[in-house]
Amino acid sequence: MENQKIEIEKTIEILKRGGLILYPTDTVWGIGCDATNAEAVDKIYSLKKRADSKALLCLVSDFKMLQQYVEEVPEVAYDILKYATKATTIIYDRPLRVAENLIAKDNTLGIRVARDPFCSKLIRKFKRPIVSTSANISGKPTPRNLQEMSKEILEGVDYVVNLPLQNKDAKPSSIIKIGGDSTVKIIRK
Repeated sequence: MENQKIEIEKTIEILKRGGLILYPTDTVWGIGCDATNAEAVDKIYSLKKRADSKALLCLVSDFKMLQQYVEEVPEVAYDILKYATKATTIIYDRPLRVAENLIAKDNTLGIRVARDPFCSKLIRKFKRPIVSTSANISGKPTPRNLQEMSKEILEGVDYVVNLPLQNKDAKPSSIIKIGGDSTVKIIRK
């Protein structure tokens, strides 16, 4: 626990400076930054060599934080998240108070309520959502652990969180899009 506390403090310091972090999430290792800092978001696009038309997602600590960053959370989203058996990212209409370059062209944003204890505590203490994208160059396979991480990614971030990935069978999250009329569309199972 003491380790986790130290890692949270170091990580928040980097996030506040607009730096990039490599961190264990509730799914896979992620590259993250302050979701409200457009310059930091740009750094992620450039590190991943990813077209900025391909949206990134962000993590929030709980439903209360989710409500602060989406104009209206559809009722069906709570049901989906309550019964989801694995990490689930939901794409919401009309996100609020995040970096403009994080929002997709259709004015949507994928947001996941973090289930991992480290991520939840980190985000709660940081008091802002954190970007989460797989720790790979766009188009390359998602690394399952630090050993599989490319040198380019490891050297491109400002800080690597010194904690293990809790989920050993880590896979990217499910992605579900909820339309303004509450229609549900599964993007990734």
